[in-house]
Amino acid sequence: MLKITENGVEKWIDITQFKSTKIFEDNKGYLKVKKTIWVLSIFLLLFLFLPWTQNVSGAGSVTTLKPNQRPQTVQSAIAGRIEKWYVNEGDYVKKGDTILFISEIKEDYLDPNLVENTGKQLNAKENAVISYADKVKALENQMGAIQNEKGLKLKQAQNKLKQSYLKVQSDSIDFEATKTQLKIAKTQYNRSINLNKEGLKPMTDVEEKRMKLQETEAKIITQENKYITSKNEVLNATMELNRIRAEYDEKNAKASSDKQTALSTQFDTEAQVNKLKNQYRNYQIRNGMYYIVAPQNGYVNRALQSGIGETIKEGTAIVSIMPASFDIAVETYINPVDFPLIHKGEKVRVWFDGWPSIVFSGWPGASYGTFGGVIVAKENFISENGKYRVLIAPDKSDKVWPNQLSIGAGTQTIALLDDVPIWFEIWRTLNGFPPNFYQPTPTENTKK
Repeated sequence: MLKITENGVEKWIDITQFKSTKIFEDNKGYLKVKKTIWVLSIFLLLFLFLPWTQNVSGAGSVTTLKPNQRPQTVQSAIAGRIEKWYVNEGDYVKKGDTILFISEIKEDYLDPNLVENTGKQLNAKENAVISYADKVKALENQMGAIQNEKGLKLKQAQNKLKQSYLKVQSDSIDFEATKTQLKIAKTQYNRSINLNKEGLKPMTDVEEKRMKLQETEAKIITQENKYITSKNEVLNATMELNRIRAEYDEKNAKASSDKQTALSTQFDTEAQVNKLKNQYRNYQIRNGMYYIVAPQNGYVNRALQSGIGETIKEGTAIVSIMPASFDIAVETYINPVDFPLIHKGEKVRVWFDGWPSIVFSGWPGASYGTFGGVIVAKENFISENGKYRVLIAPDKSDKVWPNQLSIGAGTQTIALLDDVPIWFEIWRTLNGFPPNFYQPTPTENTKK
């Protein structure tokens, strides 16, 4: 019993008569128990103040760091019928090795000479393009000749028109001269009559003047007729000039129309040539698709199609291939409440299923069998399992991950956060609070 005062009840009461006094009477065993309880209590109290490393745990599997290093399926780009297999499951294949041969099943491509026939059609169309180009050049030459001939004809007609104008001018002068002669002849005739009446001129002179007047009157009619004829020749020359322009404009328009028709046909044929080139190239590429080859070095995991004579559609998976060389990584999934605590570049601890390990989550230094990793990527969209995916690569400054690891093996991860007392971690866990919001301290290299 505890004696904390000198004024005990045993001075007035005999406590030895009570049964409980005998039960709790001090003895050596009870004293040891008391000491043990006190030691454990002090140890527990001190234990509650020990540091505890908060962490974010996750579970996932082994994968590859790069997408092109992960298991993939080889697919058929065209529909066909399986004719021959060249590999077995588990075989190692190099990039370009033939995996499978298929034959054609679509009626548009069944002709074995399809590529050759298309090539002949292409050559014929190309020759047609050359012919139309030559026709266009010939029509251009014809149009040039028409223009040259038109220029010569117009110059000839213009010269003739100019001659007509000069002839009209000459005939007009002659006509005016004849009019003058007529006036003179009339004056002389009248003068002869008056002189004859006066007896100064004989009658023979009057008759001569009359004859000359009649001749002049006849001459003026002839000269007027020539003048009118000359003006008609001017009109005819003008009409001929217009006719030549219209005739050669019509010829030029017809040649230009034929040229445009030839150009249109040439362009249409060139379009057909380009289409045939596309078809020809497509047929050549399609012929190369009958042999399905390995996209990279790797191992044939599984044949997803089997048998001979079976038909497959476009995009059908044929075999599954695992790349021969890859950079190993771990994909782990964490709870949404822990997602803000994960940052790219942080270090984590990883251990693998089947690999001997002893893990103390709060004291990472006391753990055994764990490996170092670095967070290289995290998804910002939640996965189908309700968690966020995080990709972890090996930490080059830590020990090397085991070579015996296989893709798909299970893993466990721990991302280390702040150091807190154990009592705080217990209190946080009992209340369901998340770990302390953690921001990584930037290092000197990170700042740079």
